[in-house]
Amino acid sequence: MKKSRFSDSQILSILKQAENGVPIPELCREHGMSSASFYKWRAKFGGMDASMMARLKELEDENRRLKKMYAEERLKADILKEAIEKKW
Repeated sequence: MKKSRFSDSQILSILKQAENGVPIPELCREHGMSSASFYKWRAKFGGMDASMMARLKELEDENRRLKKMYAEERLKADILKEAIEKKW
């Protein structure tokens, strides 16, 4: 996954500025980002604080790791099933 140019604290500060009434096009121009990025962040991180954002990232990493483990185990099970069903 591509690493963001902005840190978590920067994203939170940009969202806080928008909540305080700074116009979104001005914010995007000031920080050199697209409005699509802003709206995506607002949908994902709106109303969070730094600890909640860190916890979300931890859970996403854990979920990614578990999905990978499941896929590997499923592949092993399919290979074993194929080998057992094969007629010698």
